[in-house]
Amino acid sequence: MGIDQKLLDELERRQTEALASGGPAPIAKRHAQGRLTARERLEALYTPHTFQEFGLHAQHATRGFGMDKKSLPTDGVITGIGFVDGRPVAGFSQDFMIAGGSLGSVHAHKICDLMDHAARAGMPLIGFNDSGGARIQEGVESLSGYGQVFNRNVLMSGVVPQIAVICGPCAGGAVYSPALMDFLIMTRHSASMFICGPEVIRAVTGQRTTMEEIGSAEAHARDSGNIHFIAEDDRHALEIVHRLLGYLPSNNMSDPPHQPGVEITLSDDLGLEALIPEDPKAPYDVKDVIARLADADSFLEVQREFAQNLVVGFARIDGVVLGIVANQPHVKAGTLDIDASDKGARFIRFCNIFNIPLLTLVDVPGFLPGVAQEKHGIIRHGAKMLFAYGASTVPKITVIMRKAYGGAFLAMCSRDMGADLVLAWPTAEIAVMGAEGAVGVVFRREIEAAEDKDAERTRLIDEYRAKFSSPYMAASRRLVDEIIEPGDTRRYIASALEQLQSKTELRPTKKHGLIPL
Repeated sequence: MGIDQKLLDELERRQTEALASGGPAPIAKRHAQGRLTARERLEALYTPHTFQEFGLHAQHATRGFGMDKKSLPTDGVITGIGFVDGRPVAGFSQDFMIAGGSLGSVHAHKICDLMDHAARAGMPLIGFNDSGGARIQEGVESLSGYGQVFNRNVLMSGVVPQIAVICGPCAGGAVYSPALMDFLIMTRHSASMFICGPEVIRAVTGQRTTMEEIGSAEAHARDSGNIHFIAEDDRHALEIVHRLLGYLPSNNMSDPPHQPGVEITLSDDLGLEALIPEDPKAPYDVKDVIARLADADSFLEVQREFAQNLVVGFARIDGVVLGIVANQPHVKAGTLDIDASDKGARFIRFCNIFNIPLLTLVDVPGFLPGVAQEKHGIIRHGAKMLFAYGASTVPKITVIMRKAYGGAFLAMCSRDMGADLVLAWPTAEIAVMGAEGAVGVVFRREIEAAEDKDAERTRLIDEYRAKFSSPYMAASRRLVDEIIEPGDTRRYIASALEQLQSKTELRPTKKHGLIPL
């Protein structure tokens, strides 16, 4: 007999209503602004025809306050799963054209159901945030909905990768779900993110500010460090998501998507040595070093605008995915400060969670001195780097290129902090402090008593470097495994990555350590 045609017509009507979102006019307006709709974002994320939607027919349960007669197709959020480069990925996209994308109980339940599914199935989660915030008409239920989402963000942390894309307004409590995720991407012109807007700040504190100063992508990327990538528009954000997923495993029980079959590079890179200036105080761009060590065009820098004295990001060496942490002599001489320590520690911990080997490139004169740094807790923040490396069990390879002084030497993954292989270039200096400073402290009286003070100072500096800070001294104490020519570095790293693939390391049984927060 078949299905009654009326039932099929009703199904088609409801599907059409849900797929229409806010209607042709709002969609056209959005396109005119160069923005995608919520559904288009998911369609562009996934391989065509692989998206399977959850909760298409979900509707709000709000009564009163003018909501009784309102129809909110999908309740303002589209959820489902699809495939990206052959792997299943869960995704939700808030629809600002449906009640401003506001979060009510049904909206929250849809997101939570998707998150539970992603955790059980072991697949990454991508969230497109474009919402006016809590649905006022639902009162405390909307706040409860946010709490349920936040709790799942925490439960999923370290289980599957979580990526948030801020592509519209994200205000108040809504900001905390993205903040609890692993990576945040924010579109430059269409997105904003803040706890309290300029009007509220002025009303409460009397301070005058602008959205560009506190809530823009530039402010969060450069000043607060709240986001990891700036996208020019929705499509650029999707490109970043795709590239980022290309380095990440589906879950914490899987290996990263290495590209096996690539032969280990055995040739030397004679041009690498030329990048390092003869003057040990002269700056250079460590990204030039990374570009020569990594496979061509494979380096994806994370938090490029924030704490630029430390460079972090993903790359491949002979097809093997790894995370890179490198001092940047071009900015603040490569010192570690509060922001750089936070940036590095977070990235290191992410790599450890998801089985991504770590390469550390060292050229650090120490922690940044200064009253502001001390007052704002450089001790506590710097300790995060020590904790992050010490707690990491993934393969760890360290290359000391030039300076490695004091506590910063340890914080950049020394042998004592768990490095599996420590390489040093002949230009390396490893000591409590630089030769000039050490000589000035230890031999001050001898220099003052000398007839030619400058000559005596120079002689003592050269002697100190030869005896106390040369890489050969560190190697003699087994703190450096090998002293190599710069041109051999890529070959040594590639070989070590191959040898360390089966590394296992047991730790004491405990819930978790207490990182200095």
